[in-house]
Order: sequence, then C-alpha cells, then structure tokens
Amino acid sequence: MSHQRIAPNLSETSNTLAEALAALRIELELPDGYPIEALRDAETAVSGHTLPAQDLTEIPFITIDPASSTDLDQALFIEPSGDGYRVLYAISDVPSFVTPGGALDGETRHRGQTYYAPDGRIPLHPEIISERAGSLLAGQTCGAYVWDFELDAEAEFRTVSVRRARVRSRAKLNYKGVQTEIDSGTADPVLQLLKEVGLKRVELERRRGGASLNMPEQEIIQLPDGEGYRIVAAPPLPVEDWNAQISLMTGMAAAQLMLDGKVGILRTMPAPDERSLLHFKRQTGALGKPWRDGISYGEYLRTLDARDPRQLAILHSAGMLFRGAGYTPFDGEVPDRVMQSAIGAPYAHATAPLRRLIDRFVLVICEALSAGTAIPAWARDALPSLPAIMASSDQLAGKLERLALDTVEAALLVNHIGQEFDAVVISGSKPAKNNGNGNSTNGNNGNGNGAPHGPYGIVQIAEPAVTARCDGEMESGTKVRVKLLDADIATRQITFELLA
Repeated sequence: MSHQRIAPNLSETSNTLAEALAALRIELELPDGYPIEALRDAETAVSGHTLPAQDLTEIPFITIDPASSTDLDQALFIEPSGDGYRVLYAISDVPSFVTPGGALDGETRHRGQTYYAPDGRIPLHPEIISERAGSLLAGQTCGAYVWDFELDAEAEFRTVSVRRARVRSRAKLNYKGVQTEIDSGTADPVLQLLKEVGLKRVELERRRGGASLNMPEQEIIQLPDGEGYRIVAAPPLPVEDWNAQISLMTGMAAAQLMLDGKVGILRTMPAPDERSLLHFKRQTGALGKPWRDGISYGEYLRTLDARDPRQLAILHSAGMLFRGAGYTPFDGEVPDRVMQSAIGAPYAHATAPLRRLIDRFVLVICEALSAGTAIPAWARDALPSLPAIMASSDQLAGKLERLALDTVEAALLVNHIGQEFDAVVISGSKPAKNNGNGNSTNGNNGNGNGAPHGPYGIVQIAEPAVTARCDGEMESGTKVRVKLLDADIATRQITFELLA
C-alpha cells in the first residue's frame, strides 16, 4: 500500500488532466456533437414514433445496469414454467427510430458504437433516443424486441421466438444493490430466479467448453461535483455474470436463428492455436496453479482467484488466448467458420442496439426469421459492409480506453514521484535487447516509455489501481516494492523502479 492517499492536486492537476483528455478526443478524431440533419431525423422519429401493436406492459420487467447508466438496452423477466423456466428479455426497439438511408442512419454507421471517455461518453445515437425515448427506463412505455425463451430444468432453451411489443420496466436496479439483496435473502422472486438460471447457464458454458475471463478491470470513476477521478479494480460481482449469461443465451439464440435461415452476421473467434495454449500451460505451472489435462480452458479460468498475486498474473496472461474476434456475414450459404470459441457456440451481437450499431441489423433479421416474414432489404443489403465498420470502431474504442486510462493514471500519480508502493508483478521481466550500438532498449509497454532501459516488467499497485512499467528483474505473480520514477500527464508515461 502507498504511504498516503493518492489524489490529484485539484487546483493544478485537474486542469492539466482536463486539457489532456480534451486533446485526446482531438488526437483520435472522435465525433464532436451530432450533425444537425441527424438530430432532426432523431427528433422527427421520436415525435412521430408509433409503438408496436402487441402489448406486454403487464409483464413486470426490470433492468439491471451500473447505477449511473441511463442508456438501458435490456429488461428482464423470469418465471417458473413446468419443470423449467420462462425468460422474457426485452431489447430496445432502436430500429423504429432510425430511417434507413437517412442522416441519422448515416451518422450511426460512421460512429459504429458508443465511445466511453472519462470526461463523458460519445453516444451512438442522440440522447433524445439513447437516454430517453429509446431507453427502457422504469415507468416508461416503449417498444422492444422481446425474446421469449422456454427453458428446461437445466436452463437449456427448448423454444425461442422474438417479436416486437410494447413494454414497461417496473424498476431500474443496479448490480451492487441486487447482489446485496440476493446475498441477504431479501431479493424478489425474479432476482432469485436470475441467480438460479444464471448458475445453470454457467454450468452449460462449462460443459460446452466456453470461457469467461472474469478478471478485475481497471475502471475510471468520476468523483462527485467534478472533483476529479479515481481508478478502481475489482472482480465482477456474481450477479454481473448471471445477468451476462442471459445476454449470451440471447446472442446464441440469435445466431441459431440466422444459421437456420442462412442469412445474418455472426460474432466469430477462432480457437487458440496449440503454440499459444502450450505457452499458457507452461506459465500456469510456473506460477504454481497448473492447468491440468482433462480440465477445459473455461473451467480452469473459473478456478482462478484474482486476490492471489500469482493467479492474478495468470488471468492477465490468459487474455492472449482471447484474440482474433471478428464479424462473419452470410446470405444464402452458411459460412465454414461459425464458432465463437470463448463462448463455445455460434454467437451474434443482439442485445445492445443503443450502444452498438450491428445489433440493430441482427434484431431486425431475427424478428423476420422468427415470424417467417421477409427480411427488410436495407438490413440484408448492409451485411457485407458491417464487418469493416465494426472493426474500425472496435479499434478506436480500444485505443480510447487504453489512452484515457494511461492519462488518468498519470494524473493520479504525478504529485507522488519518488514515493514507494507495494505492487504485484503481473508480467515478469523481459530481457533487454541490444540496439546494435551497445545500448539496451525496449519497445513500448505499459504506459509507453520507450527510452533505453534494461530488463523491465509490468506491475500493478493497489491504490490507485494503476498498472505500469517497472524497470528491473522480477518474476510474474510476486509481491514487490517499487518506487515511482516518472508520471507525465501529457505523454501518458509512468515508470516505476524495482527496489532491492
């Protein structure tokens, strides 16, 4: 732990941080505001919006999201049904707000997804849709694509259909509050069933060889009254996993509908190659938590405890096996590669249309296939163009996340140069490389310090939850004492030094 609480100097550092975050938006050429024509399209769509004819407002849907979220894509209801369950999953009816070929349609294709920055998100859709008319807010009657699942006693779906209907959420819940209610035994029946179904879906994931990388994620939290930011790293709550299982189930159902209909677009990812798997297995053995034969990759990952330094290092290393994801469109013939290897099944993005472009097209296609009606030409015609749009936006979103985190980390540490910290080594030292002139150099890593150095690794300190480069010889999964050498907001560089 650090000797004192880490906090930026609000009178000086916060101004520099604000400037750096503003500069980052310019550097990455992020959208700035919404074009007038697209805003007019959105306003016209909202003012003239017609709700679906089918009325499911008697169903007591709920939403479960981070407490600050207002762009609510999904609402849930679960009830017993025979020896199994009935799950209704309502997804925001975004397609009804976007006229194909219009200015709003064009702008959403340009953006691809919502971008999240510490100083505010850049929404895929104007807020009149994403946080108001199209959001499944509690007490608001709105349109939705309602997925209707009949599950057996093991929570495998027997039947599934999707149709447009009007719905009304009864409550906006957050993960922390729901987890507290479930743990205390005071949760409503729907939440108790979410745990029951979620755990059974986790078991099905294990059986099919799926894998969830439930590692702590560094999250930037904005402090009240604009007083700056803090970074936290905590494992996901169990309810987040159970809720995610409902979304994964829906994505798997969407993929199956499209495969049966021989038209659509899948989210695919190849299985890790043998060389990567062998390297990872060797790392797990070296770190004292060997991945033994007979245990699936996903089953092994679920045994890891991020509170243990060596197992935290394994979780970071496991990320290298989650690579190569892409989008695979098809029309008339099923593609050769249909699997999303981390899920262990064919899968499609279908549950976040307010925040991700591709879901709008998947929902429309699936609804038509489920009803046995013609797929709208605009959705079918767009399929070949969607992979490039999503790949570009995914790349930009990932870069924004990395650089924003680096910037805030530097701001939190800039006034603490020379201070010592306890840390965990999450990536052991790499050997210095000779540059041909007798000097040792390293490529960029951690926060990107590319100056000449000897061996270095990546460490994570506890408070704030900063991950950065550290010079010196060190072993993955060990606890070490480090000294902060440099923290620069403008260059986003942080460097620690290993203490003897």
